[in-house]
Amino acid sequence: MTDPALSRQLLTVAVRAAHAGGAVLARAGATAPARHKSSPTDPVTEVDLASEAAIVAVLAADRPGDGLLGEEGATRTSRTGLRWVIDPVDGTTNLLYGSPHVTVSIAVERQAADGSWQPVAGVVHDPARSETFTATRGGGAHLNGEPIRANDPVPLDRALVATGFAYGSASRDRQAQTVRALLSRVRDVRSHGSAALELCWLAAGRCDAYYEDELARWDWAAGALVAAEAGATVTPLATGVLAAGPTLHPALVAALT
Repeated sequence: MTDPALSRQLLTVAVRAAHAGGAVLARAGATAPARHKSSPTDPVTEVDLASEAAIVAVLAADRPGDGLLGEEGATRTSRTGLRWVIDPVDGTTNLLYGSPHVTVSIAVERQAADGSWQPVAGVVHDPARSETFTATRGGGAHLNGEPIRANDPVPLDRALVATGFAYGSASRDRQAQTVRALLSRVRDVRSHGSAALELCWLAAGRCDAYYEDELARWDWAAGALVAAEAGATVTPLATGVLAAGPTLHPALVAALT
C-alpha cells in the first residue's frame, strides 16, 4: 500500500511532467509524421518524440531511480519499485489534422509482490482546453482540482458510449461489427481518438461508458485510474479496458459479449 503523502508527491511530479509535455503540444499545432509504427495509419511525429523527451527530463531530475515505460521508447529499470507509464501524445492522428482531442497521459505504478504493476497516481493533461485530470489511488478523481464523478445510474438504452479502433484492418472489421450490433441498443456511440481523454470524459460525466479492446498500457493506465476513482467500474477487455458506471457496467458487458 502506498503512503498517501507519497502518492500526492508523485502526483505533483506527474502533473509537472505532463504540463512540460503539453507545452510541446501547444507550440506544435498540426504536424507531419516522422515515421509509422504498426501500420501506415499509425504515425509518430517529431512532436511525440519531443514531448516524451520533455517528460523524461522532468522525471530524470525528480525521480531518477524510478522505472520508465514510454510509448516512444523511453525505458529504464526501476530501482524503487515504482515506474512511470508515459504516453506523450495520445491522439497523434488528431494532432496531424489539427484536431484538439490530443492529450498527455502519465501514470505512476508500484510493483506488487506478485510482480504485477498497480496504479498509484495518474494525470491526463489536455492542453487545448487547459484541463488536467488527476487521481491518486483511494484519493478520488479531480479536474483542475475540483472533484469529478462518473454518471450513475444510467440504463443501457440511454447510454452515450465512447470507443476507439485499432490500426489493423482485420481488427477494424471486427470492431465495426461490434459497434453495429451495439448502436441500436444505446443512446449513441462516439470516438474521439484518444483513449486517455475518453476515460477522463467518462470520469467527468461527458459520456457514460468507454470500451476499446486493443490498447497499449500507456494508452489507458492513467485514464483508467481517473475513471475508477471517479466511481466507474473498470475491467480488462482483451488488451484494453471497459469502463462504465456500476449500474451500466454489467449491461454493457452483456451487450458486448
